[in-house]
Amino acid sequence: MSERIQFDALVERYGAFLLDGYGVLVTEGGALPGAAEALARLERAGRRWLVVSNDASRLPETSVARYRSLGLPVERERLLTSGDLIADHFAQRGLVGQTVVVLGTEDSRRLVTGAGGLLAEPGDRAAAVVVIGDDDGYAFREAIEATLDAAAWRVEHGEPLHLVLPNPDVVFPRGGGHIGLAAGAIALLIEAGLRVRFGPRAPRFTALGKPGATLFAAALARLGGPDKRDVVMVGDQLATDIRGAVAFGIDAVLVGTGLTPLSEAEGDPEARPTWLMDAFAPEA
Repeated sequence: MSERIQFDALVERYGAFLLDGYGVLVTEGGALPGAAEALARLERAGRRWLVVSNDASRLPETSVARYRSLGLPVERERLLTSGDLIADHFAQRGLVGQTVVVLGTEDSRRLVTGAGGLLAEPGDRAAAVVVIGDDDGYAFREAIEATLDAAAWRVEHGEPLHLVLPNPDVVFPRGGGHIGLAAGAIALLIEAGLRVRFGPRAPRFTALGKPGATLFAAALARLGGPDKRDVVMVGDQLATDIRGAVAFGIDAVLVGTGLTPLSEAEGDPEARPTWLMDAFAPEA
């Protein structure tokens, strides 16, 4: 059974903190209550901390500017996003210089061009790579259908096709109990279409962010390689934050300010948090 804990007790127990962004520190409406105080508490205690986000819809610099505008002291070196992993992925998979369709924002496209991709429009059959950066920034149905059609053409004709999903989140917490679609939902649509057409030989997306190990490994390297026993992940989603932390071998806190209610924390043994926390408690 997951135990309840207060933030001050976490600070005393762990030396390194990985913090999700949406649902933990912020929502669409702004900073969550107690978030700024929690980061200040980590600083005073001399704890290592890093915001670890699946967001690939913004350049890290854009996200840093937003955090700081909301009163959260997040500098560039304190933020690691799934977008930061695109360049390494392109280099490792030989995708530098390839033609790429990006479904996402202008910042998503800049992340891909920064990794060495050459941009193409949705529907371009010459594109060997598809990157889903966000659910926004393009004509939703038209772009998805065109991308699916071109991808199917490449599979049918034996042409290479690489599907890249920096952010596997299917939904995200918008605040006030509302949720919205995220990039993972778009990938599911395209995968489903390809699976109906090609069955078991249909290609699937390679996910870069949580719950995969790549982002967690990069986060610990950024923090200087702390012992996993001294690291805790604070997140709001069982499917990404908590499942990923459990699989990676670090403790995890489910905070009740985002997507997953604390009452649903025990449903999946592979995504069971170590701790439950209602919210960051502002200092008295």
